[in-house]
Amino acid sequence: MKYFLTLLSVFFMTSCVSTKSTLKNVDNTAKRPLVKDKAYVITEYASDNKYGYDPDYPINIGFIHEKQEDINVAYYFNGLEGLKGEKISYQKIDMCCPFPTKNSLMGAGTLSIYEVTIDDNPAKITLYFNIYEKGKILCPKGFKIKKHTLD
Repeated sequence: MKYFLTLLSVFFMTSCVSTKSTLKNVDNTAKRPLVKDKAYVITEYASDNKYGYDPDYPINIGFIHEKQEDINVAYYFNGLEGLKGEKISYQKIDMCCPFPTKNSLMGAGTLSIYEVTIDDNPAKITLYFNIYEKGKILCPKGFKIKKHTLD
């Protein structure tokens, strides 16, 4: 019975996936930033307002295994702060937007949706992450790169 349910789940998940990806910012040559003090050393700001905020322009931190998502997302947020140096809080709230990928055993991936808050600001920000594809890891609009001293 478990085998049947698993097979059925895979069928439904892959049948909902478009045969063409809508992701616009995939770059298989992109390098993941250095990690210092449990944070990505992010060096560039996104020029596109959609970066991270739009499911077609997610923050592509892949290729990583699903079990590594939490630590890599933590590295990402540990490399950022609010525009005035405020602390950032975040939590994963959902998954969405299935797309085809060669980097998943099922041939499909989904985006992870994170809800972000910046201290002293009640507004909630939604950011989309992709662990299946690579892309330049940038600082999205509305955030600032934390300063790191490199040894």
